[in-house]
This record gives sequence, structure tokens and C-alpha cells, in this order.
Amino acid sequence: MAVDLRRTRPLWATAAAVLAAAALSACGSEATPAAAPAPTSAAPSTAAPTSATPQILGKMRGYSTVRELSETADLVVRGEVEATGFRVDEVLRATAGSTVRAGAQITLASLDGGVADMAHMSKLEAGQVVVLYLAQDPAAPTFRTLSGDFGVFDLSGTGADAAATTRSQTMAVSGLLAEDPAASGHGFRTTLGQLRTVAAQVK
Repeated sequence: MAVDLRRTRPLWATAAAVLAAAALSACGSEATPAAAPAPTSAAPSTAAPTSATPQILGKMRGYSTVRELSETADLVVRGEVEATGFRVDEVLRATAGSTVRAGAQITLASLDGGVADMAHMSKLEAGQVVVLYLAQDPAAPTFRTLSGDFGVFDLSGTGADAAATTRSQTMAVSGLLAEDPAASGHGFRTTLGQLRTVAAQVK
């Protein structure tokens, strides 16, 4: 039986189209691999923490008695704070070789802010009459009060009976020759005459 090719050509074309469509569908249905999930947390930081607080170089020394102050000081003087320095009216004690005499003017250096507690110390201001226990700067002709307020006694009155009171209540000695634990933290009050006597006993 003869087959009419003119009638079968449309059938072959239709079949070919169906097969092509199936092949395209199969290719398009392939799943695309999913990307690896990104980490949800950052790795721990190993950077050192920073701080705006100035570096503390050390703790200042405390003093218990006027005698300790006198023994440690390079210079013990009575006088008045001026705008340009400190006018020395009396030298209570000076180490060997000192050239400071009554009537001289000395330069007071600023306190070291890098030492703990120094930021809380008072400031010497023009017009204040005081007795100062001083350490000399080995590299310059200037002086600093011993441990800030420890080395400052405010004077009121005149003569040997003038009251000499520690500048600070807490940064203060508690006795002349011996420590008084009961007076610690409450300041200390004596007289200019007694400060002179203790200074004279120290060699």
C-alpha cells in the first residue's frame, strides 16, 4: 500500500515541534545551585581598646608629719605668691649649696598632671601668704611643692603665733613629729613658730 507523503509531512513537522518544545522545557527546569549563605556574625575583633584617659605615671607620695616634709624638702620658705613667681620672705630650711635667701623671687613649676591625684590639687594664686615645702627641679631653676597640697600651709596672722593650716583636709600631715591617726583626713593646724622649730631640728 503506497503512503501519500504529502499527507504525512504535516505530521512529521508537528512531531518535531513537540519534541523540540519538550527538550527546551527539560533544559529550563534544571535547578540553579543556591549561593552559599553569608556569615551572620562578624569574627571577634582582636584590636586593643583605646581610651581617652591620660596615662598615669605613678602615685604621689604621702607625708604623715611636718618632720617628714622638712627632711624631704630641698627648700622650706615663708612668703607670698605673686603674679610672676613667689617672693621669699623667710627661709626656714635649705639644703647645702642653696642660694635662695630672704627677698629672692623663685619660680614655681606647675604640678605634674600625669601623676594620679595631682589633678585634684589646689592652685597657688597671687596674694596668698603661705609656707611651702619645695623640691627643686634638677634640670631647671624651678621648684614644686612636695606632693601638691601636702607641701602647702596657709598662714593667717603675724609673728610666731600666726596660724599655719594645711591647704587640704585629706592631702595633709597629721602631726608635727609623730603621726596622729585620729587626725588623719581632717587637716592639720599648728603655728609658724612650730614649723620653724621642726625645720631647725632637721640637718
